[in-house]
Amino acid sequence: MNLHEYQGKEILSSFGVNVQRGIVATTPEEAVEAAKKLTEETGTGWHVIKAQVHAGGRGKGGGVKLAKNLKEVEEIAKEIIGMDLVTPQTSKEGKRVHQVLICEDVYYPGDNEPEEYYMSVLLNRSTSRNMLMYSPEGGMDIETVAEETPDLIFTEEIDPATGILPFQARRVAFNLGLSGKAFKEMVKFVMSLYKAYEKSDSSLFEINPVLKTSDDNILAVDSKVTIDDSALFRHKDYQDMRDIREEDPTEVEAKEAGLSYVNLDGNVGCMVNGAGLAMATMDLIKFAGGEPANFLDVGGTADAKRVEEAFRLILKDEKVEAILINIFGGIVRCDRVAQGVVEAYKNMGDQIKVPIIVRLQGTNAEEAKELIDNSGLAVESAVLFKEAADKVQAVLK
Repeated sequence: MNLHEYQGKEILSSFGVNVQRGIVATTPEEAVEAAKKLTEETGTGWHVIKAQVHAGGRGKGGGVKLAKNLKEVEEIAKEIIGMDLVTPQTSKEGKRVHQVLICEDVYYPGDNEPEEYYMSVLLNRSTSRNMLMYSPEGGMDIETVAEETPDLIFTEEIDPATGILPFQARRVAFNLGLSGKAFKEMVKFVMSLYKAYEKSDSSLFEINPVLKTSDDNILAVDSKVTIDDSALFRHKDYQDMRDIREEDPTEVEAKEAGLSYVNLDGNVGCMVNGAGLAMATMDLIKFAGGEPANFLDVGGTADAKRVEEAFRLILKDEKVEAILINIFGGIVRCDRVAQGVVEAYKNMGDQIKVPIIVRLQGTNAEEAKELIDNSGLAVESAVLFKEAADKVQAVLK
C-alpha cells in the first residue's frame, strides 16, 4: 500500500524522525489558512506547495512550487489542485491532484550551506536482509546517480538478529562527510528511520532529499512509503491511509471481490489459480507471441460466481484479444471449474467477444474437458501447456 508524502511523514514523526512540517489542503482557501498557521507555528515566510499523488518526479511536472507570500500560495494551490499531473512515473494521462501539502521553508539562510542527501530502507532480496541505501547526491533521481556516479551510492546491510547498530549509523554519517552537530543528528536520524521502517512493517522508506539545514539539523523533506499489505492486520490505523483514488479502479474492484489482480499492458487475459502457475502462464503467453494483459489469481474456489467476476475484470481491458484460463485441479476439482466457466459464459451472453482457451489439468481433468467440449460455446479446450500455447498463438494470428 503506497502512502502520500504527508502520511509517510506522519509515520516518520511518530518514531522520532525530524520532518519538514506541513499541513494538507484540498482547496486554495484551505491552503492559505494552512500557510498562515505554519507561519504562526514556525515563523516561516515562504511556503512550498506540493501535489499529493502516488508518483515521484512531481517537481518535473509542475507539482512542487515555492510561494513567497499568501497570494502566491492561493494562486499556486489553485493551479495544482485539480490538475492532471504528468511525471516520469505516471502514465501519459497523468494523475489527478486532489490535495496539496503546504510545507514550511527549510532552506533558510544561516552559518552553513544546506546540503541534500538521498536515503532509503528496503529489502535486499539477494541477501534476504534489510538494507540502508544512501548517497551524498540527494535531490536527484537515484537511478541517474547510480548510472553516472556509482561510487557515490553506499549501502549498509542490517543483520536481522541485531537490527541496525549504532556503529552503522555513525558510518553513514561519516560517509556523508558530516561532523559536529550534524554528525550526531544524522546518527539519530538513521536510527529512528530504521525503527520506523521496521515497526511499521514497510517494504520501502525513501527520503529524497534528507536535508542538512544551515544550522546543522537533519530532517526529511520528502517521503515515499510503501506498507506491506500482508501486515496491515497489525496496523489498523494505517489501513485508513489507503487512497483508492490513486489506485487502478479494476485492481480495487478485484481486491473487494477477493481476487488477486494486477493490470498489465498486454493483449492476452489470464485467469489462473496459484501465483506460481500464473507467472508460468504469463511466460507461456510471451513464448506464444502475445503479451499478458493481467495477473489474475482466482485462488482455490473457482466457482461460477468467482469465474464470472474474473471474466468481467479481464474484459474491462479493451486491449484484450484473447483469454487463457489455466487451472490446476488440486484443491479445486477441474470439472467444477469447467462448470463455472460454462455458467459464467452463459450468464454474460454477448459480453464475451474474444476467443477463450481453457486448459484444465489435475483432479477430474478429463470430465472437465468433456464439459467444455460439449458445452456448445466458443471455448477451446487444451490438455498440455504446449497445446494451450499453440492455440493462443493461433487465435492471435
